[in-house]
Amino acid sequence: MSEHRRKPPQQPGGGRAGARRAAQPPAGRRAAPSRGTTSGSPSASYGEERPYSGRAEARRAAQRSGGGRRRAEEGAGAGHGGRGGGRRGGGGGGGGHDGPGRGRGGRPSKKRIIDYPRHNKYGWRRWVPSWKLVTGLCLGFVGSLMAAATIAYAMVQVPDQDKAAKAQNNVYYWADDTPMAATGGEINRQIIPISQIPENMQNAVISAENKTFKSDSGIDPMGITRALVNMAKGGQTQGGSTITQQYVKNARLGDQSQTLSRKFKELFISIKVGTELGKPEIMEGYLNTSYYGRGAYGIQAAARTYYGKDASNLNAGECAFLASLLKGATYYDPAGAVDIDAAATPQANTVRATKRWNWILDEMVKDGHLPAAERATFKQLPMPVAIKKDAQLSGQVGYLVDLAKSNFLNNNDQGIDSDDLAKGGYEIHTTFEKDKVDKLKAAVKKVQDANIKPKKRPDTDTFVQFGGASVNPKTGAIAAVYGGDDATKHFTNNANETGAQVGSTFKPFVLAAAMETGVRDPLKPEEQGLDDRKIVDPDKSVYNGKNKLKIKKYDGSIWTNEKGEEWLQTNDGGESYKNITLREAMVHSANSPFVQLGMDIGIPEVRKSAVKAGLLESSLSKSNVPSFSIGISSPSAIRMAGAYATFAANGKQRDPFSVKKVEHEGRTVYEHEDRTKQAFTTAVASNVTDVLRSVVDEPEGTGKNARLPGRQVAGKTGTTDGNKSAWFVGYTPQLSTAIDMYRLDDNEKSKKREFLEMYGTGAQDKIHGASFPSEIWQTYMKDALKNTNPEPFPEPEPIGEAVWGGGASSPAPTPSSTPSSTPSSTPSATPSGTPSTSPSPSQSCNPWQDWTCGTPGGGGNGGADGAPSGTPSTSPTATPPGTNGGNGGNGNGGIFGRPAG
Repeated sequence: MSEHRRKPPQQPGGGRAGARRAAQPPAGRRAAPSRGTTSGSPSASYGEERPYSGRAEARRAAQRSGGGRRRAEEGAGAGHGGRGGGRRGGGGGGGGHDGPGRGRGGRPSKKRIIDYPRHNKYGWRRWVPSWKLVTGLCLGFVGSLMAAATIAYAMVQVPDQDKAAKAQNNVYYWADDTPMAATGGEINRQIIPISQIPENMQNAVISAENKTFKSDSGIDPMGITRALVNMAKGGQTQGGSTITQQYVKNARLGDQSQTLSRKFKELFISIKVGTELGKPEIMEGYLNTSYYGRGAYGIQAAARTYYGKDASNLNAGECAFLASLLKGATYYDPAGAVDIDAAATPQANTVRATKRWNWILDEMVKDGHLPAAERATFKQLPMPVAIKKDAQLSGQVGYLVDLAKSNFLNNNDQGIDSDDLAKGGYEIHTTFEKDKVDKLKAAVKKVQDANIKPKKRPDTDTFVQFGGASVNPKTGAIAAVYGGDDATKHFTNNANETGAQVGSTFKPFVLAAAMETGVRDPLKPEEQGLDDRKIVDPDKSVYNGKNKLKIKKYDGSIWTNEKGEEWLQTNDGGESYKNITLREAMVHSANSPFVQLGMDIGIPEVRKSAVKAGLLESSLSKSNVPSFSIGISSPSAIRMAGAYATFAANGKQRDPFSVKKVEHEGRTVYEHEDRTKQAFTTAVASNVTDVLRSVVDEPEGTGKNARLPGRQVAGKTGTTDGNKSAWFVGYTPQLSTAIDMYRLDDNEKSKKREFLEMYGTGAQDKIHGASFPSEIWQTYMKDALKNTNPEPFPEPEPIGEAVWGGGASSPAPTPSSTPSSTPSSTPSATPSGTPSTSPSPSQSCNPWQDWTCGTPGGGGNGGADGAPSGTPSTSPTATPPGTNGGNGGNGNGGIFGRPAG
């Protein structure tokens, strides 16, 4: 082979290693491969090379020029001076005849989806994102937020109202629908529907707090952003600015914390609420849950607290003031709140409230919510009423609330119980007339202050108590009660549950039974029909009025108890009347005739008559002793007034009631139904009334102190065994009232509860129904009926026939005739029966624990108006069980049938 055709000399270390070394720059100086086609000699390549700043750039240059690691030496024209490409590139375009190498380095690199670091920039420019990248990232971020918000919105649920936001109390109203008391719940709130919230109130809060309320979506993005930024910076916290957000915060979250998590939760719930609930519903919820100061939550409680009226009666000026309180009642209540902040003085608060009040009214005009002419009429801040101390149902109000509560719970047919009532939200409209309640209290206080002196006469004037009740005969509505000195100090309601025996005020029920059922024929069996009985005429029928009359059974045999003891009935003061008509016996309150009359009728029939009139059977003595007819039972004053009202209504009986209507959040849940019954015929009722009129009208009548000038009055006095209670019950066609008086140590700390004698009480030898009770009755009724027109009673209808009883044998005298012995017009100074002759209670009897126990047989009621009734003829202190004649049957169930205790 010729020399000029020999191959150029090869460098040592051929193959891959050689190609790799050829691609690397010389030691001490790094150079990139030649960009152009090079000759095989080293000298030819020097002019083409340029230095590189580092290994990375040399590698990139190698990548651009090609020259892979593998088989770089195989490229055509890869001569001595041709360097292989970098690690990734193909062989460099070597010199020689065969053109470029076969490596991949000849192709341009592919762009990435996210071009960062940037592929065609060097140095710091590689790290600066392009505008396309920035725009894409911003759009992606916003899109992600929107997607997250959409998911969160879809997933969020509007929570139910928080229990605290629904907590309410119960409001009790007087008969004229003015508020009487708010009690029964932990929070002073009464939720009302939007229809009862004035437009002016709604517009006032819109103008003051959220002008775009009716059109916005429920949130204020700028307000939320501002609040978030401030909290993130640790600055002052801010609440949501829209009404919807405030409603959500108050009623839906149950979380008042100022945190980012709570703010985000509020944001999404507000959006949802704004979408799902109507604006009226949101406004209703907001105004019913907001706090207005003075312990008032909700617009209804606020209206009553600040202005003493329902929210529906607020004017625009009052609405603007209440709207100003929402900014912070501590600093806008003119009454001040220095106990919370010394800066919240009444003067400073009044200035702030006036300024904001004026601003709200002006804003309402600007927003088209209030005519300018109407705005001009509000020149001074409508000052709210002074803060009232919570008296905790003191005075008579506590008794009234308890009665109304019991009436509602025992008569509603919707299953509402005490637990439901404790949750609050009920508006209870009562029958109590405030003026009559005040007048009854004043009448009692007048007599009490003038006569009862416990410091002067501690032995006789301590523990003296009064009770009273007034019932409308035409409806059965309880107009007034007197329950005691103060419901917060004296807990027993003296009008409803005392256990005091009623004495001779029970006699009208005996007379009614005699005129309705009649007396039995002594010659026929005990079980007799009406055809076998004689209906009694009170003016023609004559009974023996003898003192210590020996009481007989209807068939003429002597009545004895289980021990064979006879019953000798006494009259007050030992007065004897021999033969006396039933009218005269009622006028003088003689006991003997009515005790014997009750035996002739039958005690069970007398009991039925009392129940028909309206007394509760649970309050009547279970004993069938003769003294049952003269009042050993213990009905309440309310029930006695109601039973006499049956006679006043000419025989129509209506149970006394104290609740007209009950509403719950605007919905009526109870309404009283009139369930009138014709308990007695008009003939019976009109004759009972006519006889009781004589008790008041006749000069000798025990009830003459109760006369009302220009009015017809019917009534009856009553005094019980041992002078332990005294009553007067009377009525006109418009009002029936019962007054009771007694001495009873019922302090909760007392170990025993017993009625005490009233001899010497009030400086009186003996307390009769004709004394203090009738005086109170007359004073009260005169004032209570002052502005009403007098109404007459119906004329008595003909009834019955002449009956002689108790040993009376002569024809009945005319009504004008006088009894054989006329009692003194003044009560006797000495009782007709002394403790030594009156039966004593069983030693095992504890009246505090057992209201049905009492004085054994012989201790009935009677006297001129129910004095001690009489004594058995032998061994008065030994009376077998089942023959109680004293407190037997006590256990006043109260007006609504609840057991006493």
